[in-house]
Amino acid sequence: MNPPAKKYGSVVITLENVLLPPEKLSPSPSQQDGLDPEIEMDLRILGCELIQTGGILLRLPQVAMAAGQVLFQRFYYAKSMVRYPMETTAMACIALASKIEEAPRKIRDVINVFNHIRQVKNGK
Repeated sequence: MNPPAKKYGSVVITLENVLLPPEKLSPSPSQQDGLDPEIEMDLRILGCELIQTGGILLRLPQVAMAAGQVLFQRFYYAKSMVRYPMETTAMACIALASKIEEAPRKIRDVINVFNHIRQVKNGK
């Protein structure tokens, strides 16, 4: 039994009007390509953490980082993590989100920040 719909102004929020239908969520394109669901979830979390760290280093507003994470998640419900590298996608999402949220950063700055993050993780 579904809870009653909550009204916020003229917007009705229920589980029937979700953005992605359940058949699109499972199995995801990554799972169809043979990626274990737990590994996919770990990569999704890692990608969002990478976007958050990169956004902080780029001094982006939180709304831009959140927009980047939404773009990242939506991308991987349409494409496979096996075919598209997670780090490259995270870079593209944060670059695009910075432009969408009108806090643009140069592509060179985004690449340098992600390179710095990778070097710190590798202990260099």
